[in-house]
Amino acid sequence: MSNEELPDDTEHAGEQTAGSANDLTGRQRLIAGLWPPRVTRAQLIVAVLLFVLGLGLAIQVRSNSDNSALRGARQEDLVRILDELDDRTQRLEDEKQRLAAQRTELENSSDQAEEARKQTVEKERQLGVLAGTVAAHGPGITLTVNDPGDGVKADMLLDALQELRAAGAEAIEVNGVRVAANTYFSGDGGNVRVDDHKISAPYVFEVIGKPQDLEPALNIPGGVVQTLEKEQATVQVAQADDIVVDALRPAKQPDYARSSSP
Repeated sequence: MSNEELPDDTEHAGEQTAGSANDLTGRQRLIAGLWPPRVTRAQLIVAVLLFVLGLGLAIQVRSNSDNSALRGARQEDLVRILDELDDRTQRLEDEKQRLAAQRTELENSSDQAEEARKQTVEKERQLGVLAGTVAAHGPGITLTVNDPGDGVKADMLLDALQELRAAGAEAIEVNGVRVAANTYFSGDGGNVRVDDHKISAPYVFEVIGKPQDLEPALNIPGGVVQTLEKEQATVQVAQADDIVVDALRPAKQPDYARSSSP
């Protein structure tokens, strides 16, 4: 090798060294440009939006996957699912009908119990009127017998009472004494007693019933009015729209009789 070729090789080696230095400097500049990262506000907003969009797409895909479970099911599985739904619907319908029937039964039972209670109260009132333990009022007549000669006897007043009962009298009061099933008259003219209560003329009968039936029953030929008038008594019968019978008899507990109802 001649001494004249040395400068050329030395010059070529220097160029390679300079080229390597230039490549290293460019790589360093690239790394320095990428790290540490410098994120702008616009880039951050775009990144958040992309994250939210990706999350929504993932949820949608998962939901579609769940809904597609039935699409991929076999025909036998679909039939079984439908049968189960039909059975559940039928059970719910049966339960609804059962509850509706119970409600109807309770309503009917309540209505029947209330109706029975009303009938019981009404029956008790009617029996109280007949027994003389309950006050009453209604249309009827007033029979007044004046006896100035004391010719009216107890049996005549009893006949008047029986005639009124036969004509449909529902409640009767004689001179403040309530008449009941076991009422009796005793004594002679001027000394008449009703259930051990002494009464005197004028004898006043307060009678509740149909006036159109009561008054004719007293005035029949040979009846009460004519019999009393033969004894020189005067008889007056007056119809009224509202007769009050408020004399009461004490309610007695029977000694031996007991109700046969359960």
